[in-house]
Amino acid sequence: MIPIDVSDPSRINWPVPEPELPEGVHVALAEAAQAAATAYRAARHTHSRRELREEVAQGADGTPTMRVDALVEDAIAESAHRNGVNLLSEEAGFLDHGSAVTLVIDPVDGSANAALGVPLSCFAGVVAVDGVATEALTLWFDTGRTWFARAGEPTPYRTSGRTALDGASVNLMRPKRGTEEAWLRVSKRVERTRSLSTTCLETALVAEGAVDAFADCGSDTHRIMDLAAALVTVPAAGGVLLDLHGRPLSFDPDLTRRWSGVAAATPQLADELIATILG
Repeated sequence: MIPIDVSDPSRINWPVPEPELPEGVHVALAEAAQAAATAYRAARHTHSRRELREEVAQGADGTPTMRVDALVEDAIAESAHRNGVNLLSEEAGFLDHGSAVTLVIDPVDGSANAALGVPLSCFAGVVAVDGVATEALTLWFDTGRTWFARAGEPTPYRTSGRTALDGASVNLMRPKRGTEEAWLRVSKRVERTRSLSTTCLETALVAEGAVDAFADCGSDTHRIMDLAAALVTVPAAGGVLLDLHGRPLSFDPDLTRRWSGVAAATPQLADELIATILG
């Protein structure tokens, strides 16, 4: 166990617990989640917030890579190599190990939160066999809590079942240039909005009924690894995951592709939310 230097205020001085992994998780996915938690624990005990936020490379998705992302992804890549499975991840891109099994991974969703010590960041991963998703796991780093689902099988949690946007609780990606009016249209209709800056965690909350929906109001920010776990988890809990403009979501190694994801408790709520965003 890495000792915590509580005397250094520049570092994040609280522990990262071990993941609470359910039985039956694919060994490569389970070990990737454990590697991610271990690496994040070490990173924030040995680096300052400023160091964790530093941009150290350009990712395969075309966006800058923070040090926290690189440290966690490197540990996951080593785990995938040990297990002989392919890896599709936002920084490294596609690592081909000649397997029919590919892990589609978001190593640290909510990187800025993770680097600063805001306790809202997670690991999310999917097992895809010959391009078909079979199971998904989302790990909330600061609690060790996980959401796990297998494609086509019911989960122990369910969406809220809400069908109407009026009075709903909706999480929205923060408003970006060009999406402000859509963001306001939604916020005026619903009872409550939140922006947590971590899509994977927010869509897991839709799956378990804590919030009614989540949406990107048209910024086309999402890559496939931002939505991969939700593609399994949300439908398994009775909800839907769609792209705002109806574009199909696929496990494409081309990381220049972008979507505006919408997760909702029911198809009716998704349709009304999308119509409101599009105006």
